[in-house]
Amino acid sequence: MGTQQLLESLTADQIKTDLPRMDIGDTVNVHARIVEGDKERVQVFQGVLISRKGRGIHEMITVRRIVDNIGVERTWPINSPLIAKLETVRRGDARRAKLYFLRDRTGKSRRLRDRRRGMKHVEGMKTVQ
Repeated sequence: MGTQQLLESLTADQIKTDLPRMDIGDTVNVHARIVEGDKERVQVFQGVLISRKGRGIHEMITVRRIVDNIGVERTWPINSPLIAKLETVRRGDARRAKLYFLRDRTGKSRRLRDRRRGMKHVEGMKTVQ
């Protein structure tokens, strides 16, 4: 057994299995645990998933949202115990692996199309939800 397979077998029990399907361009809710002193609370960060990096235990996501016309990005390890829950709110249509170009966009050009485009007129065709 190689070194990489040994590391993956050691970390296999720490990988979360209850993750929803998330693709680049989707709007996601990240329920992050915030620890303040001896209290713990859950804070929801909703934004567009602009990046996924790594694999296995080292997989990271970057989520971007706009607060008072200022872009805020946060990066989390997907398998971190500080993430209570991940939800997919809206499926966005993206044709790139990384959406870093959204950092330079303002106004309506910042928005992404919905994933279900072009399938409304086809009868009986299932759309990806």
